[in-house]
Amino acid sequence: MKLKYLAIALFPFALAACQSSDIQKVGDLAVSVLQQQNADKTLTSSTWSASTENAKRPIVLTFADKGRLSVSTSCNTLGTSWKVENNIITTTNIMSTMMACDEASTKQEGFASSLFSTGKTPFVLNLDDAQKPTLTLVAANGEKVVFTGKMTPEVKYQTQGETIFLEVNPKTVQCQGVAPQTCLQVREIKYNDKGIKTQADQNWSNFYDSIEGYEHNPNERQVIRVKRYEIKNPAADQSKYAYVHDMTIEREAVKGAL
Repeated sequence: MKLKYLAIALFPFALAACQSSDIQKVGDLAVSVLQQQNADKTLTSSTWSASTENAKRPIVLTFADKGRLSVSTSCNTLGTSWKVENNIITTTNIMSTMMACDEASTKQEGFASSLFSTGKTPFVLNLDDAQKPTLTLVAANGEKVVFTGKMTPEVKYQTQGETIFLEVNPKTVQCQGVAPQTCLQVREIKYNDKGIKTQADQNWSNFYDSIEGYEHNPNERQVIRVKRYEIKNPAADQSKYAYVHDMTIEREAVKGAL
């Protein structure tokens, strides 16, 4: 009888435990659904990078809110369209720039392309750390690749960037900004709607700002696409613009400064 009474006494606690478990499952499902609904916004609010063995630079994914996905590697940049469907990133045919690359960069580019080769890439978002969200992609062979998110300039500066094209001289010069510094030499290039060069500055100008994500090579002449963002309420010694490297359009090895 005592055992019977004990069982009856414990029943309410067991029922409460079951209810608590069910509530937790419902809560987890609600969070999962919410994250799925916000996946598009989360993907576009950050750029996502993952380092690969022996490559000079990481693979960087940029999900544009107009349905374009840019995949930057150590050499070429890949592009495709994208959308989210039931925890799957659906893509179309991949296009690529056609620059010659070293062996390690070519291997990295092939791996980056393989992540989206089937057109349907499973993914998992982890937003536990708001400053360092992660995006895990599952390749066709089952391999998982973890990308770390970094807030996009559009979110950071709360404005849309203006696209400009700069030709960069291999030679840098000593210059005087707020303090003595080393300046890039650049000249702005214009293109028409057909991609034909229509105007270029004749003279080189000192570039006193930094370009986020750009690595200068003193042995190359480069043409780069840059996003320029206006900074709201800059400090007295701060530029009114922030510059972010978007893509290298041309690169040419040179023996000396131009």
